[in-house]
Amino acid sequence: MIRNTTLILLMHLALASSGMDLIKVVPDLTTPSMTTGAPAPGRRVKMVLPMYKGTELYHALYLPIDWEKGKKYPVIVEYSGNKWRNSQGTVDECDLGYGISGGKSVIWICLPFVDKKNGKNAPAWWGDVQATVDYCKQTVKQVCAEYGGDSSRLFIAGFSRGAIACNYIGLHDDEIASLWCGFICHSHYDGVKKWGYKESDRASALIRLKRLGQRPQFISRERSITETITETKKYLEKALPDGNFKFHALPFPDHTDTWVLRDIPERRVIRKWFKQVLKEKGQQDAARDTDKLRP
Repeated sequence: MIRNTTLILLMHLALASSGMDLIKVVPDLTTPSMTTGAPAPGRRVKMVLPMYKGTELYHALYLPIDWEKGKKYPVIVEYSGNKWRNSQGTVDECDLGYGISGGKSVIWICLPFVDKKNGKNAPAWWGDVQATVDYCKQTVKQVCAEYGGDSSRLFIAGFSRGAIACNYIGLHDDEIASLWCGFICHSHYDGVKKWGYKESDRASALIRLKRLGQRPQFISRERSITETITETKKYLEKALPDGNFKFHALPFPDHTDTWVLRDIPERRVIRKWFKQVLKEKGQQDAARDTDKLRP
């Protein structure tokens, strides 16, 4: 009789052979390494909030290659996955924001999960949730004030743990929930399964979801035998039937966010969605401004 672990391995091998082999697709983008020093166009630099000076807490800020002082830019705020296999679970390892923007015309921030007790970035799961939420609010405020981030065009994105964080952190309370015009969730989703939080937290996912309203979410998932995008779709059809969701099943089994660094159809899909959300947001803002001018 085949043991469960062996059966699962065989199923993974069969799954991998039936889909795209992502590793064979040569990347056309390389995510910039994080460096120290002052922010500048085309540089991804290590940043520390004033309140955390003297600790090991930090985030990464990337200014696009076409950045100019005084201009406004959309912002992608991204959270990384857990420490797992070759990943260290750090802000250094984020890729979604860079792959979606191609390094142009979008400010990209990679934020930590805050281990406040030890003054470090938490490599797995949430750290101190309230401190993580506050870190996000403060960083977004700073980037908008000092680097031209457009507060009306903020996106939150994440891979794996970070995908769950789009709602778990991004919809934690009314204030942080109000920041976002769009959400990008790759590989998992808050409330679908009990990933790294208590059952009570899983139940509260429905409360968080109510703060989403009609704002758009791009939800993608690689081919997997443990969790499918169909599960997420069914969950949301029941939990928020009038939600604005774009579901996209990816054809490969790789649990990674590096697919956005490759010129493949899936990247073209998410880039098109991103541009469309920006376009619709601009139209909504223009219509609102017009209404304000009416007597």
